[in-house]
Amino acid sequence: MNADQHLELLIQREPCLEPMRPSIQRAFELMDTAFRGGGKLLLCGNGGSACDCEHIAGELMKGFLLRRPLNGDEKAALQALGEEGAALSGKLQRGLPTLVLSGLNGLTTAFSNDVDPELAFAQQAYAYARPGDVLLCLSTSGNAKNVRLAAIAARARGAAVIGLTGRGGGKLAAHVDLLIGVPERETYRVQELHLPLYHALCAMVEADLFEEGEGR
Repeated sequence: MNADQHLELLIQREPCLEPMRPSIQRAFELMDTAFRGGGKLLLCGNGGSACDCEHIAGELMKGFLLRRPLNGDEKAALQALGEEGAALSGKLQRGLPTLVLSGLNGLTTAFSNDVDPELAFAQQAYAYARPGDVLLCLSTSGNAKNVRLAAIAARARGAAVIGLTGRGGGKLAAHVDLLIGVPERETYRVQELHLPLYHALCAMVEADLFEEGEGR
């Protein structure tokens, strides 16, 4: 399946997302362009959204629906490093660089204790983000202050920011380049729509960047 087919399948399964079709397509394009240009995806969210961030990273950092074997040059570079490198060349996969900002407990707790707990994501976004990168912010209400501040920090560094929220986008809507606000407000119902949506985005990016059984 190609990217267009994955998007069409998403809309068939979740017809309520039809009004968001152009925004989902644009989110795919931003992520795809970032990875093609050597950029990375940053992710942040709280609670269940933090778990969703890790889920997204898991689909992008290794094979999701397609196998992603290393290409010839990548294999050769590992094989030149001896027996263990050769073993790695047959098992490692082509990952897409993705960083979850809720994952560094030492940094997060230190910054929260020493400076301000609401700025822990923003500190990382400011340090990591560069032009050509994308920050994907997950907030069911759109009102999580730590997520909003991360969006501001990332934009200041030249990264594009996508907001994935519930209906309306809350306060985050004013600080993103692209908003996808699914048509629910209850937290668990928003999350129930976020999962198939981000699965579709991961599948779309993978389909465009990798061929079945081959690394481009």
